[in-house]
Amino acid sequence: MRIARFSIDGNVAFGAVEGEGTPESGDLVLDIIKGIPYADHELSGVKVPLNKVRLLPPVLPSKVVAIGRNYAEHAAELGNAIFDEHGRPDVPVAFFKPSTSVIGSGDSIAYPSFSSDLHHEAELAVVIGRMCREVPPSRAKDVIFGYTCANDVTARDVQQREKQWARAKGFDTACPLGPWVETDLDPTDLAIQCTVNGEQRQLGRTNDMVRAIPELIAHISEAMTLLPGDVILTGTPAGVGPLNVGDEVAVTIEGIGTLTNKVIKRG
Repeated sequence: MRIARFSIDGNVAFGAVEGEGTPESGDLVLDIIKGIPYADHELSGVKVPLNKVRLLPPVLPSKVVAIGRNYAEHAAELGNAIFDEHGRPDVPVAFFKPSTSVIGSGDSIAYPSFSSDLHHEAELAVVIGRMCREVPPSRAKDVIFGYTCANDVTARDVQQREKQWARAKGFDTACPLGPWVETDLDPTDLAIQCTVNGEQRQLGRTNDMVRAIPELIAHISEAMTLLPGDVILTGTPAGVGPLNVGDEVAVTIEGIGTLTNKVIKRG
């Protein structure tokens, strides 16, 4: 099931996306959900055309936990090692993106005034469906609500200059998510693509992850409690590159859909 969060006539609701096509095509409708998607809920039977509503970020996470260097070719393109001196995999590199960085499909990415080298990073995002802690890899599927597209927008010059990533990856609008959450999906071998103004920049597959999703969930939940709606970004394939004011960047993931955002000058 594809579950979207949207606003219409000043009201915010969740709905199940029905039909095929794009959010703009007029071929999709939302069956409004009664209740909260993470808990017991049912479809109301009240349907609205998707092109008549405003799509919002599909979740409002208490936190976004992102994983760096989870695709070997991307780590190599930035000159980062993913193995220690003995040839063993290092522990996953985890960092936070605040909830204030989250925007939805169709929202604008505001180019931060303190950067001159903004980059796109297309990623598969995991949405947590229940409160959990210390989840073993074998139980990871039990705590997953679904999957969505993400763009880990990064001020690359700030990241390199400051040596830690809070401002570089946590500024307002730095975490586009959407367009909806797909709850019925096998994430092990999906195509991930990023285009800028229609030109392909990134193309990879999730089976190239250094560490699979169950391992990431186990690693993160060993340290902290995850709540319904929390998001885990699973890393980006090679091909990251610059974004400029006026660019339209799109992240497409097989089986989910396309997340599209335009870059504007920060006001």
